[in-house]
Amino acid sequence: MSRLDPLRERQEFIEGLEAKRERSSAGELRPPARNIDSPRAERPPQPSPASERSRPEFSLEDSDLFDRNHVGGLRDSEIRTLVDLGKVRVVAVADLAHLAYGGRSEQAQQDLQNLLRQELIRKDSFAGPEHTSRELLTLTKRGYEFVRESHMVPRNQVIYHGLARARDANHDVDLYKLYRRGLLHVAKEGGRNPRVILDLELIRKINQDIAKLGRDARPEIARHHGLRMVGNRIPVPDVRIEYEQPDGQLARIDLELLTEHYRGPSLADKVKAGFSLYTPRGEAGRLRRILDGHELTAEIFSL
Repeated sequence: MSRLDPLRERQEFIEGLEAKRERSSAGELRPPARNIDSPRAERPPQPSPASERSRPEFSLEDSDLFDRNHVGGLRDSEIRTLVDLGKVRVVAVADLAHLAYGGRSEQAQQDLQNLLRQELIRKDSFAGPEHTSRELLTLTKRGYEFVRESHMVPRNQVIYHGLARARDANHDVDLYKLYRRGLLHVAKEGGRNPRVILDLELIRKINQDIAKLGRDARPEIARHHGLRMVGNRIPVPDVRIEYEQPDGQLARIDLELLTEHYRGPSLADKVKAGFSLYTPRGEAGRLRRILDGHELTAEIFSL
């Protein structure tokens, strides 16, 4: 996967499909469907379940335009917290303290109090698994604008503020652990400049291409996005991380969070799509039995 401007690459893909359709005579080629297609990137191997204590550190935040003067007296750890919240939308306080601060809860609480006082983040409580309480963090609108205006992330990194849907909070909050596991893989590969893509961003781009090119182009659209057609569907991972390899080429890993709600067909689709599979709460045994019933094998990691 070469280093191209994503917008230019997508436009060239669309124009190429349209030109191919115009050149083909009636009956030789059906009009392509509106979907995404690009050179298929070689899929990196599944991330190894290395210790979470070996936390990969990346520069702030791989943006050449980062303006330290704009952020005032914020610590690097506070800036990284803002960036992480923006990239994955919602993070549990306990997970942030464990994974981003290496268990240094006191420092984490000091940083969070400062960010809360400046109204850059918001903290809410939700009922977690087995009705336990979870404290969840999100960027506020002010925090979102602050991250953007300070150029803390590259322009092509989508960031979020607030919850998408409160009912999905317990699923979405576990994506942070998935993201951190992906960063371990990137660090192991010697990668840099990781870009995080959540499922909503991929789905939006795929739907836009389908609207532009038609449903018959779905195989090309899937290839363009580095995805596979499974039946007549294009499965999309919960989290994708794109990064630069040491030789300057782009690579990607696709990560899927498996929960207790997964059943046979949906689980089988994710396996056939080639995603790296993780489960947060001891579901691996049940999920492997489901796969056995579909005569499929896949490694399922525990978060």
